[in-house]
Formats: sequence, structure tokens, C-alpha cells
Amino acid sequence: MTRHPPAPVRPPAPMLRAGSWLAWPLTPRALVYGAILLVMAAALLAATLRTGDPGLPWATLWQALLGGGSAVEQWLVHTVRLPRALSALGAGAALGLSGALFQSLTRNPLGSPDVIGLTAGASAGAVAVAMVWPGLMPVAWGAATGALLATAGVWFGSGAGFAAPQRMVIAGIAVGAVAFAFVQYGLSNLRREQAYMAATWLNGNLAGKTWHDVALISVACAVLLPLGLALCARLRLLEMGDDLAQALGASPARSRLAATLVAVLAAAAAVTVAGPIAFIALAAPQIARRCVRASGPQPLLAALTGAVLLAAADLLTRAAGPNGLPVGVLTAGIGGVYLAFLLVLEWRKAST
Repeated sequence: MTRHPPAPVRPPAPMLRAGSWLAWPLTPRALVYGAILLVMAAALLAATLRTGDPGLPWATLWQALLGGGSAVEQWLVHTVRLPRALSALGAGAALGLSGALFQSLTRNPLGSPDVIGLTAGASAGAVAVAMVWPGLMPVAWGAATGALLATAGVWFGSGAGFAAPQRMVIAGIAVGAVAFAFVQYGLSNLRREQAYMAATWLNGNLAGKTWHDVALISVACAVLLPLGLALCARLRLLEMGDDLAQALGASPARSRLAATLVAVLAAAAAVTVAGPIAFIALAAPQIARRCVRASGPQPLLAALTGAVLLAAADLLTRAAGPNGLPVGVLTAGIGGVYLAFLLVLEWRKAST
């Protein structure tokens, strides 16, 4: 009987550690993928600043960025295009982070803020404070409150919190339908001009972004992304089961609550800045995980992927015509195709 040598044991991936709060696996594939995303984000930022009517040559763009050029070029770069480009990158990163956390919590590739009603809840909250009950609170707080209420509705509606992914998706569809009905009620009580402006925002739009929007989404990403990375190790344990996570010292209830709050605030910040953008939170985590061939949540890579996807979508919408196209319309169309692709994959897994 021939004896075969034992299979070589693959050493574990090196970990990026910062005390006891951060443990993130580093692999060559992940580092290369992250570097490619950073290059793509920089290229999309430059393309957004150059593209439009009028277009800006490289020399003119560089001069305007350094404070030179004409007053029109200064206004075009610093007031119109740069805030829009940075808002797209920031909102995409926040959506990617939120999607990665929710998909890990629910152990479901469809468990994104779009599918479970969180984005619709944030939209309803923003509509409530901006149009139905103006002056009640800032719009950003209204979006965050709506997202929290939608998440609470999904949590209690599923009957078992995030421990029952299939029931949670069904509860999310119901919560999203209620939030959508409230949004329609708000639109029906507005004047024509107000309704047009609201519909433009509800379709997801990055036109007319200001430095206030950039500051809001930058602060949100700067605070929430490190928190998402800090929760990464606990979420990996939760994906293996609550009993094992409890035995290894990770409290399932506390970990889920912390991750839920981070995901809700990230999605609410993105909706406040850009409106309800579909597809990004659903696809970015899946694309990141498939590209690096890694298990577990990838919050940083998902955030970078989301930033690139939304910036690219916004650049494409600007080429649609002189009036452009709401970026949410494009991402929703692409997202429908991608969602059908994910459903086919899930059906094939179930059949095998």
C-alpha cells in the first residue's frame, strides 16, 4: 500500500494588529487589490474634474488646483466638480462599509441596506424632517433616525433579530414598503416645484454637492471605518456560530448591536449626502470578497470598492446628456441585473 506524503499545511495569513482591538488579515492579493482600487479612485477623481462642459486640460486643471487660473476655472474646480467627486467617493465608501457589515451580520449576500429597508427608512426620515415636518430636526438627523427605526422594525419583525437571515429579508421588504408609502405621502402633499426637487433627491443625485456635504461624509467615514475594522474579528467569529463566538470571548449580542449601529450610521450618512443609492451596498462587499478570495467581512476593501463604483457611475451619468442623469437611476438598473445574478448563484448552491 503506497503511502502519500501529508498535504502541506498552509500558514495563516499575517494579521495587521493594533493592540487587542484590531486584527485584520493581510494577504498579497488583498494588498494588490487595495492598491488597484486606490489608483482607480485617483483616476476617477481626475476624470471627474476634467470632464464636463467646458473640459479642462491637464495643465489648466493642475493650475486651478494650485490656486491659479481664471475665476471661472477656480469656481468650476473648487465649487462645482471637486465637492461632487469627493462626495461620490465618500458616499460610496460609506455604502460599501454598511453593506459589508450587514452581509456579515445576516450571513446573507442579499443582506444589504437596500434589501432590508434601511435605505428606504433613511429616505423616509429625511423626507419627514425636510418636507412634511420642516424644522423638526436637521435632515442628517432625520435620515439617521429613519434608518434606526427601519432597522428596529426589521430586528423585531424577524422575531429573532439578525439570527434569522431569511426572515430578516422578508421583514426588510415589509419595512421598505411602509417607508416607501410614507415617502409617497410626503410627495403628494408638496407643491410641484418641491415635489420635483424631492423626486430628484430620492432618485439619488450627486449634482450640486457642497463642501458641507464633503465634511459630513468625510467625518462619517473617518469615524465609522475604524470602528468597522475593529469589529471585523468579532464578526468573523459570529459567522461561525454564536456558540463558538461566545466560547472564544465575543459576546454575540453586543457585537451585533455595535456592528448594526455602525452600519446604520454609515448608510444614513450616505443617504443624507447622495440620496438613496441602490446597488453599491449590495455589490461592493461581494466584489471585494470574490476578488481577494477571502472569507469573512472585508470592510476596508468593500469601502474602497464602493467608492470606485459610485464615482464611476457618477462619471457615466454625466456623459448621458447636458442635464445628466440621477446616479441612483443608473445604479438601480445595474443592481437589478446583479441581484438576479446573485439569486441564480444562490439557487445553484441550494440545488447542489
